[in-house]
Amino acid sequence: MLLFSTVLIPHPKPLIEGTFLARYDRFIATVSIGDIEVDAHCVNTGRMEGLIRPGSRAWVSKVPDDSPRKLRYTLELLEIDDVIIGVNTMLPNRLAEAVVGSKRVQGMKRYSKMSREVAYGERSRIDLLLEGKHSRHWIEVKNCHLVYPDGGAYFPDSVSKRASGHLEELVKKVDAGEKASVLFVVQRRDGAFVRPSSLHDPVFARAARDAHRAGVRFAALHFDVGVEGFRYLGTLPVSFKAYSPEEIAPFREALSDSSGWLRRGKAGKAKLSQQTPRH
Repeated sequence: MLLFSTVLIPHPKPLIEGTFLARYDRFIATVSIGDIEVDAHCVNTGRMEGLIRPGSRAWVSKVPDDSPRKLRYTLELLEIDDVIIGVNTMLPNRLAEAVVGSKRVQGMKRYSKMSREVAYGERSRIDLLLEGKHSRHWIEVKNCHLVYPDGGAYFPDSVSKRASGHLEELVKKVDAGEKASVLFVVQRRDGAFVRPSSLHDPVFARAARDAHRAGVRFAALHFDVGVEGFRYLGTLPVSFKAYSPEEIAPFREALSDSSGWLRRGKAGKAKLSQQTPRH
């Protein structure tokens, strides 16, 4: 577990500042550090909508010298429009574990045992399992990095069949008389509320509304991300109020040029050369 203070959860590794140049083949982020360019592991497998902006400040961590890993760096943070955003999708589980373990989330304080990656359902593992003397609480953790001008933090930013499947498994736990929750981890300070995105994944949004009605609980853990660590700000409301996907479609369109990734090779380089660095 990450060390937890009353204010700050520090980064697990020292960070190195650089400049984001490009994202290639989904899993590679090229970053300049001083006068050298390095390829860093991009853990986020989604579109990273609005975050792919050449010229943005970036921070990476370095793997230990004795690690056999080919990519020697990991992309950790990006600064977009003066907001620092956590982009390592391996961290939300650790952040949630730290906050839940410190008894800071309503409805998750009275349990005596917490476990990670416990098998459940069909070939799934729950992110966190809380156990008390007479009850269990199953918790799925979801990373949320997309915030639109309306203040909404939207999840997911692309179709996620896996996330929809998790909701179905949680409903089964509630139907069996146990407790189940979804914790969204918002790794940026400018979110005001969380919404399941009917625009990006209507199947997930519908499954989330159904799960909420069935008794699955939803909450969002809000963090102000900085180079010193993750400052926990408390919880954000999760809204299930009906809305039309067309309401937010212009926001997605405005970010279309700063989403996704390039392919290695001449075509990718040609596209990259057409992009203007945005700060």
